Amino acid sequence: MNQSKILSEAAFIEGLRQDNRQVMNRLYKIHFPMVLHFINSNSGTEDEAKDIYQEAFIILYENLQKTDFQLNCKIKTYIYSICRRLWLKNLYVKSKFLGKIDDFEDFIIFDQEPIDDNSEIAFNQMEEALTKLGEPCRSVLEDYYLNKLSMNQIAEKMGYTNADNAKTQKYKCLNRLKKLMTS
Repeated sequence: MNQSKILSEAAFIEGLRQDNRQVMNRLYKIHFPMVLHFINSNSGTEDEAKDIYQEAFIILYENLQKTDFQLNCKIKTYIYSICRRLWLKNLYVKSKFLGKIDDFEDFIIFDQEPIDDNSEIAFNQMEEALTKLGEPCRSVLEDYYLNKLSMNQIAEKMGYTNADNAKTQKYKCLNRLKKLMTS
């Protein structure tokens, strides 16, 4: 394969499925700087970024080996979402997480009113459904509803081609979340 040739998403996916080392190396080099910047900006080191990126890359590779797995976003978006989740988990475990991360701007401000049992049950159902929802849907919904990002910002962050695609993805994610909440 000619290294200067630009590969499509489908070619990258097929290359990963076929254990093509050139494709793996190229994909690794293309997206690592994004992850390095994210982790360095959030109390991390280059070595930690390498570890997180390697773990995310393995998750992507293993998922692509499953016949029923369908990647519904760009590879860049999928890798970023996995790395973000892994890094947040890492910070939590290290007790470094102070409730703010550079790609988050604001959090929901909770009123001082007491939570009744029904609200707590609904909150727990929502939290469980969001956990089951997975990436990139969880990030899209969090960015839109919690972080108040615009569709253009979400499209850029998640690697969608435009705001309309981000809006479509948000709609699909909301429908999936609703199904998970009612099941």
